[in-house]
Amino acid sequence: MTGTQLLERDALGTLDAVAARIRRHVVDMCAGPEGGHLGGGLSCTDVLTALYFSVLDVDPARPDDPHRDRFLLSKGHAAVALYATLAERGYFPVEELADFGRPGSRLMGHPVRAVPGVELPTGSLGHGLALACGFALAARHAQSPARSFVLLGDGELQEGSVWEAAIAAASLRLDRLVAVVDCNGLQLTGPTQGIAPMEPLADRWRSFGWAVREVDGHDPALLAEHLDGAPWEPGKPSVLLARTVKGHGVPFLAGRPASHYVTLSPRNHSRALNALRATEDLG
Repeated sequence: MTGTQLLERDALGTLDAVAARIRRHVVDMCAGPEGGHLGGGLSCTDVLTALYFSVLDVDPARPDDPHRDRFLLSKGHAAVALYATLAERGYFPVEELADFGRPGSRLMGHPVRAVPGVELPTGSLGHGLALACGFALAARHAQSPARSFVLLGDGELQEGSVWEAAIAAASLRLDRLVAVVDCNGLQLTGPTQGIAPMEPLADRWRSFGWAVREVDGHDPALLAEHLDGAPWEPGKPSVLLARTVKGHGVPFLAGRPASHYVTLSPRNHSRALNALRATEDLG
């Protein structure tokens, strides 16, 4: 982590405090007229917090810096969490989050490059890992120390293109490539393991030639420690399996497929915010 990043993070608060603010933004956006992907947004909030406030070498004042680290949200439907993170990191005003999903807003349901900090449009599941491979390969050819990070959903791993990219990354020895899998165990129609079993997931990734670690996906400090240390094995791309809970922090939706896409009523908006505050007070 650079000294500038440390100063910025300390000024904004601890990783847990930053993650708490981001969760509140996600809940607020999902109370708008269009709703949003609440469950998957809350499950990956701590991952995004660790990346943007402790790991990524990025500068919101220079979003196109050619030497920056790259991040891709392959599970693009979790855009609410990415937008909230980018706003908190200073890429655009936090007040703009209130425009999410509204006519004319650049904050669309899936990320687009009109939003500062978004590298490429994503959300057609299965494409992000291949795109991140491209960034990692380009950095190698440019002799740049930049790393490329990509966040995938565990349901997304049912896409065959993910595994084609995994083979390519290992074959090319892209050890500046880091993937994170948001293992929340649920997709739109139910448990991922009941729809298309992937476990033991760590062994599956290892068999494709990747260095693998598993971690509590709701511990941003621990996430940052692992991610900041990548590559973990020379010549191998790294994948971190983040074990998470869909809808984390909102008990009446946590761990339920119904949290996948939600338009919160005023009553449930208030309930969700109160639940988040209670969790923060306990912390």
